[in-house]
Amino acid sequence: MTGPARPLAPGAEAAEAPAAGAPHRPGGGGPDGSGPAGLRGLGDGAPRRVAGAALRRLGGAMLDALLPPHCLTCDAAVASQGTLCAECFRGLHLLAPPFCQRCGVPFVHAGQGGADRTCPACAERPPAFAAARAAFRYDEGAKRLLLPFKHADRTELAGPLAAQMARAAPDLLRRAELVAPVPLHWRRLVARRYNQAALLGARLARGARKPFVPDLLRRLRATPPLGERGAADRAALLEGAFGLRPGAAALVAGRRVLLVDDVMTSGATAEACARVLLAAGAAAVDVLAAARVPDPRLQAEA
Repeated sequence: MTGPARPLAPGAEAAEAPAAGAPHRPGGGGPDGSGPAGLRGLGDGAPRRVAGAALRRLGGAMLDALLPPHCLTCDAAVASQGTLCAECFRGLHLLAPPFCQRCGVPFVHAGQGGADRTCPACAERPPAFAAARAAFRYDEGAKRLLLPFKHADRTELAGPLAAQMARAAPDLLRRAELVAPVPLHWRRLVARRYNQAALLGARLARGARKPFVPDLLRRLRATPPLGERGAADRAALLEGAFGLRPGAAALVAGRRVLLVDDVMTSGATAEACARVLLAAGAAAVDVLAAARVPDPRLQAEA
């Protein structure tokens, strides 16, 4: 018997990429993006929106009848598109306290954070970014979502992943004044054909109604895979690897930037990007990732 679908809800439609140099501001017209201020709900705008919503629901029902929805990570039938079956959902670990209030690394128990609730690494050397958060603990369950998204053209997973990221860090989204992704080097972008962090950033920015600049940062040189390297090696390899897009300093100056990535490991990439943004005049930088890799030193201490 198939288990019930679990609420890994799909996000909004993907945002159109803005022209280079222009921040993307979702919506238009009045403050809520629904038309000129003072005219919302008048005229024929509201009936059109109601009719459009009804047509989308009808289209979704017809699609489900023709192509029955399946779990995002396996072939099990589920009640609605963009959800997980019960078994796959149980394999995910949504990040919740206790975790480091600075870098977001999960703790095994609250005592590892001390009075200020920060990990030993952040206490010894505070990162350049103000705060980092993630939706999932990076383990086998999260890999079943993130690896196909990153390497197997499963770009439709951006919506469900971004929805969980928004759930995990509503405060970071509220205070963000600009959203930007961690960039790929151009050779890797050509090979992969999309930047997974930019897909997540576009969804988050559209849902939170924030400006989105997909090319704010540039990867100036290629770096080798960082997966098995320690924090010190990562930091050394990333030194000077990122830069601001020419002419983008005016977009950054005085603004709080939300940097988006798919997986945060040691924080070296986020640190390198944050330093570039702060040097360009950003007021502060926060980081939001789909998943956070636990620190093995904290796991060993437990």
